[in-house]
Amino acid sequence: MTAHSLQFVEHLRRNRHLKAADQEDVAPGDPAQDSIRSAAPVTPHAKLWELTNLSPTDFADEAANFFGHRRAGLQDMLSATPLVSAFSQRFLRETLMFPYEVADRGVHLAVADPTDLAARRAAEIVLGTDIAITLASSEDLAVVLDQRLVDHDHGTHVEADGMSALREDDVESLRDLASGAPVVRAVNDLLEKAVELRASDIHIEPFQSGLVVRLRIDGILRSITPPAGVLPQAVISRIKIIASLNIAERRLPQDGAARLRAGRTDIDIRVAIMPTQHGESAVIRILPKDRGLLVVEKLGFAQTDETKLRRLLELPHGMIVITGPTGSGKTTTLATILSILNEPMRKILTVEDPVEYEIPGINQSQIKPAIGLTFASALRAFVRQDPDVIMVGEVRDSETAHVAVHAALTGHLVLTTLHTETAAAALPRLLDLGIEGYLLRSTLRAVIAQRLVRQLCERCKSPKTLTEADLSEDPRLATLGFQPGETLHVPCGCERCGNTGYRGRLGVFEVLELDGSLRDLIGEKTDGLKIDQAAIRGGMTTMLDDGIAKCRAGLTSPAEILRVTIAR
Repeated sequence: MTAHSLQFVEHLRRNRHLKAADQEDVAPGDPAQDSIRSAAPVTPHAKLWELTNLSPTDFADEAANFFGHRRAGLQDMLSATPLVSAFSQRFLRETLMFPYEVADRGVHLAVADPTDLAARRAAEIVLGTDIAITLASSEDLAVVLDQRLVDHDHGTHVEADGMSALREDDVESLRDLASGAPVVRAVNDLLEKAVELRASDIHIEPFQSGLVVRLRIDGILRSITPPAGVLPQAVISRIKIIASLNIAERRLPQDGAARLRAGRTDIDIRVAIMPTQHGESAVIRILPKDRGLLVVEKLGFAQTDETKLRRLLELPHGMIVITGPTGSGKTTTLATILSILNEPMRKILTVEDPVEYEIPGINQSQIKPAIGLTFASALRAFVRQDPDVIMVGEVRDSETAHVAVHAALTGHLVLTTLHTETAAAALPRLLDLGIEGYLLRSTLRAVIAQRLVRQLCERCKSPKTLTEADLSEDPRLATLGFQPGETLHVPCGCERCGNTGYRGRLGVFEVLELDGSLRDLIGEKTDGLKIDQAAIRGGMTTMLDDGIAKCRAGLTSPAEILRVTIAR
């Protein structure tokens, strides 16, 4: 960092903008102060806001005032004439710069990091004219770059010289093509774009008409422009190479993983390849390395459910099950629970597929079925490691279920996940896996069911007071218990949220804590519906009720709640 950058860090500290962990009052010369000071130079300015308690917009305002630059807002950049044709996409995305021209005001360069002098000089050389530096937030720059960047690199186009008809057995030619600059650049740009748009998954699907690419953003698939000028099989082969898969095998499904860098972000990816009628499809799960703080408050538990959860985590043994479909946030909830339990006095072992959150102080293992390391075999080995807490990524079969239950029976706290519709449905599911009813009554402590709903965009959401006409137009609102005169928030859409009206996700939960009356209902032919009804009578907040409360709090919309939950 330059001296000016260090002065900015000191400015943030003086104004109490650094996070509490870095903002403790320490005396001059204190080692803690020195550690904070020594850490500053290795923190890029563009990422410095992560160490603050400021929003990206407020951070950009502080930087603009400190460095003396004019502030550029999102609308300013979107309404200007972009000057991106002379730059590569990668340069602009990695440096977070946007060159543009304003009528009667000349050429401007919007930057997130005013201290990156080398990148500024490079941009000045390319533009060949005097430019005015403006400062924009990293969020706004990511949005405008995504909307304004066009691929002007004609080197990415592949001539139709017969390569479009590669033989199925021409593996070496395909390998060479997949390792070439155009394909490598296309796949890298796709990964960077997905990270910028906060996508959790990339779906790459071949059809007769060509390649279709969709991103799952906030739980909803959104189509984007596929890589131009590259062969579909070359794109899939490149993804296979990244994930260390066999590019010659096109008949069977394959799973792989990799750790790489997309732009300025370190990510882990999980790759699933599936043969289809028109070639191989790929789904890439993106797991950012910086997953944020694992705290209960960020999950979205209601106060009563959070109290239940903390009480359950004080139990010395038993089994706690988290249920929900794929992509419902079960792993995040488990990781948060583990971070709460993670104390020097406890030994915690996990077996996962894959390890998505790396938590210091916890022994984490990843299953490897090819060599016989499965959930069940790892569990058997764990018991001999003298653990206090065991986390099993997923109960998939009868063998794993039996080992997990017996581990809970022998004095361990076992955390695991299932795929069921509701919390109560986990009980007949475990019985279906062969667990005896008396063992389930002895070991199962609670079941937590969850879903993820999209969160309303804080910038553009709008309050709306319900009328009789609204309830008549959408009878579902009355079904949810809303009355005329209540004020809800509705999605509107803006550039920041991609005109969807939603940005980010939060959980809706139901916590089924087993008491004596519910345990009595567990038998060899347990009826999940009866347990569900008994739990509701006993005061359990359902996912629907939790979602309705979040609607009234202005966090989400009724349409989102009805999309992921049903009335019971």
